[in-house]
Amino acid sequence: MERLLIIDGHSYAYRAFHAIRELHSPSGQPTNAIYGFIKMAAKLRANVVPTHWIAVWDGGLSAERLAVLPEYKAQRPEMPESLRPQLDELVEYLDAARIASFCREGIEADDVIACIARRAEAKGWTVIIASADKDFMQLVSPRVGLINPHDKTEIIWASEQVRAKTGVEPEQIVDWLSLMGDSVDNIPGVPGVGPKTAAELLKQFGSIEKLFGRLEEVKPERLRGALLGAKETVWRNRELVRLHEVACDVAPEEMAVKSQDTGRLSALYARWGFKGLLAGLSEAGSRDRQAVLI
Repeated sequence: MERLLIIDGHSYAYRAFHAIRELHSPSGQPTNAIYGFIKMAAKLRANVVPTHWIAVWDGGLSAERLAVLPEYKAQRPEMPESLRPQLDELVEYLDAARIASFCREGIEADDVIACIARRAEAKGWTVIIASADKDFMQLVSPRVGLINPHDKTEIIWASEQVRAKTGVEPEQIVDWLSLMGDSVDNIPGVPGVGPKTAAELLKQFGSIEKLFGRLEEVKPERLRGALLGAKETVWRNRELVRLHEVACDVAPEEMAVKSQDTGRLSALYARWGFKGLLAGLSEAGSRDRQAVLI
């Protein structure tokens, strides 16, 4: 059965960058994000054992979301200067390792990941998304799971884990986020409504349509007034939080797990000064040659 692993490229590059503070190539080039990403990708592959995999990268902010909320993600700091050049090197690594990579200018990685996941799910594939972004919980289904790098158990999240984390079902995540907002993306929610209150409201009413249709039942009065005053904000948030359908023209064969280009990887590892990874390639090559002889 086809098993697709989708890696949120920027999420893992940032995580690797901050996990390993100082690492440089013999020429002085920063390589901490590169090294960490390679190790994380290998660990993900061993955990998931995919038949297909792809790393997806941000191509910029969504024009549609910015039109709805000009302040969308405006508070995010600039990418660290020492990380920026490592991203191009990472794409070079992915090409040598023969791991599919996708980036489209003006399209957010979240939307591309959702698009690829939905198409694979429709084909009957199992999909695992590797990302710390809570927006992906809205995609969880019997065929779509999540690996959250912050979760030390390393289990693949299903509906059970989403409920334990949020108090709501995966199909209620968009409404849950719309009510409470998302400070990471600079999306304000209903004043005074946090994760717990949002979950309690959705447990009682099921959806924000039903919530606002029966607003007179909400108690206390303070909460009812806050919801009434923020009604337009909640509906706007839905458009911001919901993952959009976008162009994600990646053929299944492009994502298939393939044998890596050992020669190119050896050259890259040598350039970056990754002696351990280089030695691992040599050992793997020796084992392959012995297997052929036997």
